[in-house]
Amino acid sequence: MRKFKAFALVAALFAASPALAAEGHGPAIPDAHFSFNRLFGTFDRAAAQRGFQVYKEVCANCHSMRQLFYRNLTEIGLSEAQVRNIAAGYQIQDGPNDEGQMFERPGRISDHFRRPFANDNAARSANGGALPPDLSVIVKARPDGANYLRALLTGYGEPPAGVTVMEGMHYNAYFPGHQIAMAPPLSDGQVDFGQGAPNTVDAMARDVATFLAWAAEPELEARRALGVKILIFLGILGVLAYLTKRKIWANAH
Repeated sequence: MRKFKAFALVAALFAASPALAAEGHGPAIPDAHFSFNRLFGTFDRAAAQRGFQVYKEVCANCHSMRQLFYRNLTEIGLSEAQVRNIAAGYQIQDGPNDEGQMFERPGRISDHFRRPFANDNAARSANGGALPPDLSVIVKARPDGANYLRALLTGYGEPPAGVTVMEGMHYNAYFPGHQIAMAPPLSDGQVDFGQGAPNTVDAMARDVATFLAWAAEPELEARRALGVKILIFLGILGVLAYLTKRKIWANAH
């Protein structure tokens, strides 16, 4: 049951048939006011850490993040010791050894995130023929991806009067066509963050959207910081150029 819930996280992006998607679009995606969506915004490290926990406990059963290494988790504020413990909790296939055999060993921080399935065919077999997409850059797959993902995860509910949901489908206000072929992936209290952190559906959706946004663009903060420095440099250069021009042409008239 847990595996089916895990598949729901991003399978929602692709699960509906083209016919359903063509029927119409949902309401406008609400702005969740993520800190990183502001002009000079940064990632909320605590939210990203909680989002990683949601990914680890819910999503990672079906979805890979092959573009991330475990060592990348230090960038969201986890210590190297914490990351080592996280990596060591997985068995990673390695080899061949001296006998030419593949073997498994505890994960290292230098490893890619472990894939939940050995190959795509195994993933399809375990998920009713559907291939769970890799989540490394999934936030970039849709316009306003973080807000869309948060809305999608919180958009389940009872269909309005007059709307009939087909057998095996679920109503989602923000999914094109409003009918999606999987159950809600999150439920209140599903992940225990400890220290009193909220774990409602909305809170977990915000947190995992933050983590996936960071994973898709970890260089965002550095790029913005560089942009500020360049603007300051260009501003100073512009002032110097103007003053030089005034000096050179002061007696021209």
